[in-house]
Amino acid sequence: MDKKNISHAFSTFIEEAPGHSQAWLGAVRQLDAAGALEQKTAELAYLAVLAAMRLEGGISFHVKQAKALGASREEIISAILVGLPAAGNTVIQSLPIALAAFDD
Repeated sequence: MDKKNISHAFSTFIEEAPGHSQAWLGAVRQLDAAGALEQKTAELAYLAVLAAMRLEGGISFHVKQAKALGASREEIISAILVGLPAAGNTVIQSLPIALAAFDD
């Protein structure tokens, strides 16, 4: 895991609660394996959820993941904004974070 792109909170979680974080990451891996979505699509969908939930700490990491899987800048923008009708304009708070991570 590239610690450069993970939030300070998640980094602290990994370092200070290794048992809990290993259990959490194990569950995440199992959920990923159970999903039917192609990896890039799953990352884009996850970005939409993060933006809608205002969980900005994970945006940079997941933008980098999506980009590595071939997502374009336009796909990142669309993923962030997909929740606009349901979640409102709060999703736009994630847009500058996502684009900075993509352009980095």
